[in-house]
Amino acid sequence: MPLTALQKFSRRFIRTPGQQLLALGILAALFIALLMYGLALASGSSGTKSAIDPKTKTVTIALSQEPPNLDSSLTADQVSGFVLGHVMEGLLRFDQHYKLAPAIAERWEITATGATFWLRKDALWSDGKPVTTHDFVFAWRRVVDPKYASEYANIMSGIRNADAINAGKLPATALGVQAVNDYELHVDFVKPVPYFAQLMAFNVFFPIREDFFKSTNGRYAADADKLLYNGPFIMTKWVHGAHIRLERNPRYWDRQRVKINALDIPYFTTDPNALSNLFRDGQIATTTVSQENLEEAQLLGWHVQSFADGALAYIEFNHRKGRIGRNLNFRKALQYALNPSIEVNKVIKLPAYEVGRSLFPVYLPGINGTFRKEYPAPVIQTDPVKARKYLALAKKQLGLKQFPPLMLLTGDTPLSNR
Repeated sequence: MPLTALQKFSRRFIRTPGQQLLALGILAALFIALLMYGLALASGSSGTKSAIDPKTKTVTIALSQEPPNLDSSLTADQVSGFVLGHVMEGLLRFDQHYKLAPAIAERWEITATGATFWLRKDALWSDGKPVTTHDFVFAWRRVVDPKYASEYANIMSGIRNADAINAGKLPATALGVQAVNDYELHVDFVKPVPYFAQLMAFNVFFPIREDFFKSTNGRYAADADKLLYNGPFIMTKWVHGAHIRLERNPRYWDRQRVKINALDIPYFTTDPNALSNLFRDGQIATTTVSQENLEEAQLLGWHVQSFADGALAYIEFNHRKGRIGRNLNFRKALQYALNPSIEVNKVIKLPAYEVGRSLFPVYLPGINGTFRKEYPAPVIQTDPVKARKYLALAKKQLGLKQFPPLMLLTGDTPLSNR
């Protein structure tokens, strides 16, 4: 049986701001399914015995970095979302078929004016106490409270008073979410939000128990013992910068579905050569394929699998007052000047990466087909003439004779630094 490498598939490069909502929402279910597949391979592959142990049902992997922030109300990065997707659970989740499924809520109802969720009574925190509606109310209020500065506060704008609270005009207690009782949660909308159920799988909607949060004295989510878990796994080890270990949560309501006992993460690196070596030596069960090690993977006969992770890469402008990125014509000029196909096909040069055309992944279902086929994304071709036109307008509006040097900030990864 050949070794298996996992290759990120749908990391699309686009020219407009976007979010990684779908990627984080489905990540836990998707990855568990892949690990179960890996366990099946382990019995027939001598190269992965140390990374996939069928006796202890332990899988060893690597992450690109240590999770920057495991406070579910505040985190905005993919690595933290990956870990949280294994140790926490919201009202709803996406299953391995990308279908919305019950999680902490066993049933729900969405109307034009609001939503109601009925929680299951067998959902427990890792200390044995029940997960209740009050835990969601407390967590959601933190998201919109401006003193916490959650980057995803705007995702709750459909909830009554969310925007006013985030603007500092109302207290967090005015948020339109009510614990009718311990197991019935009601949400009031300021306008219809037909996609609200899908949002429930995103980490900012995860619950946080107020008494535990206060007991950490400002260190919530700073260490393994400063988190309370309600998902498929619990974090039993977190040596910062060195090692994370997740073990099966014996109190998880759907524990029979979890087929592995532990997910061990003793490596944090973005070095493609280091990842390739670890995988080749059987120290990690999966690795991504980069431009640097694609040829090696082909020569060694690795069976490369692809899956859609829904991730997007994009340029985001600085809209603060006094910044050039605030000017609409300047942004349009760059939009017509940049060519994402060059970035994807000549810089990254990996067959699985696609040019981004939309914030919506190609696999997202619509009514009678995929969403992208039912609502085609606008195609903006590179056009130097239009780029110069908008640049001249921007220069005039900004009162500039010439543009000052511009700074581009990127992530500290081999892919971002190209």
